[in-house]
Amino acid sequence: MLSRILSSLKESWRDGARVERVAFIVGAVLFAGGLAHVVVLLVTGGSWTGPTSLRKAATFGLSFGLTLATVAWTSQLIPLTGRARGVLLGAFTAVSVVETALVSMQAWRGVPSHFNFETGFDTAVSMTLAAGGFVIIVTIIGMTLAAFRAGRRQTPAMRLALRFGFATLLVALAAGAAMIATGSVAARGPHPSIAYQTAGFLKPAHAVTMHAVLVIPALAWLLSFTRWGENQQTKIVRLGIVGYAVLATVIIVESVTHTSPLTAPPLAIAVSGLGLAALVVAAGLGVYGILRRPTPR
Repeated sequence: MLSRILSSLKESWRDGARVERVAFIVGAVLFAGGLAHVVVLLVTGGSWTGPTSLRKAATFGLSFGLTLATVAWTSQLIPLTGRARGVLLGAFTAVSVVETALVSMQAWRGVPSHFNFETGFDTAVSMTLAAGGFVIIVTIIGMTLAAFRAGRRQTPAMRLALRFGFATLLVALAAGAAMIATGSVAARGPHPSIAYQTAGFLKPAHAVTMHAVLVIPALAWLLSFTRWGENQQTKIVRLGIVGYAVLATVIIVESVTHTSPLTAPPLAIAVSGLGLAALVVAAGLGVYGILRRPTPR
């Protein structure tokens, strides 16, 4: 079974177009760069907080690397023409490199990357990052529309997973846009430094909604290696979606109300725990299906 799963992954590489292979390679490089920054922070004992910390370069590298590879994989599963896939995925790949490179450069310079209008150069960097965010939103909207047009090419479970994953990714991008807008307004006010204290209020919501496009489609993909019928696979994916949606909703509400997860009310902790439990059960059923009820060769 492990060899069959690895063979399926190899097919994604072998059968992928050039733009998809480039995206996989670039995603791996960005992820490795994020890990390298984590190592630097651990070795040097640098600060993990603040707008000039190398933590920001690490998180951008890890997040963009993982998201780019995910988008490249899922773009193979949605109905896109070769030209549309090339334009959308190519643009997403390019902007991922630009965003990560600029944030890393500013972190090594010891200056904030976002909401920094101190010099002409810093202003240009901040504006480029904001423009890159707009490009990301446009490309993901295009892929989301394609995901909702998916027909018989994919199983019902995978279609459902792709639609939820891309729709949730749009929520993550909306949260990012809201943080940029809030910080930009504050940075141009009488107290610019407050931008770095107020703009990050949606970070937990942004983080939890960013990777649903990997988690839920990956669950549907793993279920395809089991003997579960289409109806059973769809029910398990729905369970995972409900769990993820409940968990994400609680975190979004906490972010909007400026409530720390560590000091959340007991009801919020209980509800988010139920959501996490549902997601874990769905994943456990997938693993059980692979180990105990694999499909014949």
